[in-house]
Amino acid sequence: MKAYSMDLRERVFKDCDAGMKTGAIAIKYSVSPAWVRRLKQRRSATGEVEPRQQRYGRLAGWVVHADLIRAAVKEAPDATLAEYRQRFRIPLSKSALARAPLHLGFTRKKSRSGPPSRIGPT
Repeated sequence: MKAYSMDLRERVFKDCDAGMKTGAIAIKYSVSPAWVRRLKQRRSATGEVEPRQQRYGRLAGWVVHADLIRAAVKEAPDATLAEYRQRFRIPLSKSALARAPLHLGFTRKKSRSGPPSRIGPT
């Protein structure tokens, strides 16, 4: 979700300073009363009014090895995860390595080399 603009924040503070109640401001600008309350608290505590930089969590471990994974999949698209780790020396767990190709735009291929299903189509 995108942060509210500085223009909206300035208008909210202008109404706050004029004595308008939090609920009325929230209705006027179609925002939540909690947002207005937190904005006022932050201004009084730290003096900050601008939006903070968005944080999206920790960077996935495979991202630093993306070029190596991409090259390995192009070179051997039918290799298993264990083969990728051993042959290309990719220092990731199987689960991390399983997620990486999907995020890089590669699709999984079904293997048709197994035994036929005994409950298959009749």
